[in-house]
Amino acid sequence: METAKFVMVHVGQKVGQQRNLQHGIETRSWGFPIHKPWYDEVKPDFAVLVTGASPRVQFDEWVKGSATVYLFAVQAAVYKGSAPHWPDEEAQGEILYPYRMGLTPLAVIENVPLGEDGPLTLDASDAARCSGTERGVGRLVDMSPQPLLDLAGISVDWASARTVPLNKTPGFTAEAVKGETAPKRKRRGAGWVSDPKKRKAIEEHAENLAIAHYTNEGWEVEKLGKPYDLRCTQPDKERHVEVKGTTGAPTSVELTINEINHARSAENTVDLYVVSDIRIAQDYTTSGGNVLHLTDWEPAEEDLRPRKFEYRLPQK
Repeated sequence: METAKFVMVHVGQKVGQQRNLQHGIETRSWGFPIHKPWYDEVKPDFAVLVTGASPRVQFDEWVKGSATVYLFAVQAAVYKGSAPHWPDEEAQGEILYPYRMGLTPLAVIENVPLGEDGPLTLDASDAARCSGTERGVGRLVDMSPQPLLDLAGISVDWASARTVPLNKTPGFTAEAVKGETAPKRKRRGAGWVSDPKKRKAIEEHAENLAIAHYTNEGWEVEKLGKPYDLRCTQPDKERHVEVKGTTGAPTSVELTINEINHARSAENTVDLYVVSDIRIAQDYTTSGGNVLHLTDWEPAEEDLRPRKFEYRLPQK
């Protein structure tokens, strides 16, 4: 079988660790407390976050158990973050997990055997166990993703495709984190920030950077909000800009059907301007951020996954 690069991570069952897992799923990010050489050398294809099994046992005991597996595609290679992002970081006002990667949720699989009868190789299973004894530091392994993809019901032949189209995956949200230790959360979309003042500050910071960029490029900029964020004009040109901001990694953004249709219309020239790793203080002042700027942007079908559906009610 064709192999891929996996980073194996164990997530503990304490409330704080499970809250970080929920936040990582929501914001499509994960972080590590210390540096490892592979961060600078390799961009993994997948990440597997394993939880629900204690790592503080010998390997022969570990492989007798099972765990919940969160399967992600690694969208952004490990980078050094500059802003507190996880709940415990924000509570302490310092960066605890500076080495971060961007993740795309593919599937969550429960009761996964950790031994030879499961989808993980023994090396990968042991790497997850060892991660749990090393403060959650990720361990890199080579493994075929096909058994995991098959178990998750993702109909992709990895050997030929070498990629996983997003629209072929079920995905999952932070609501997938279950159990007695999982903090209760309101149902919200991906990347949701619960504090409205913080959310507004992040949005405005991203918009201000975008406005400054286009103004410096000689565009007249009008801030709209709907049906798109910015209208940029020159004497014989017009360009529309969707702006997104996050304190996390540049992994994915939420789009409405109107934003998708607008970007795909032949009548419009649309850019996507994404600012990630935004720093925000307790008084809601913002700074920094890394920019991903996509010009003449048109979202491809394989990069979209529906989160909501319009339901037509039956007629009596």
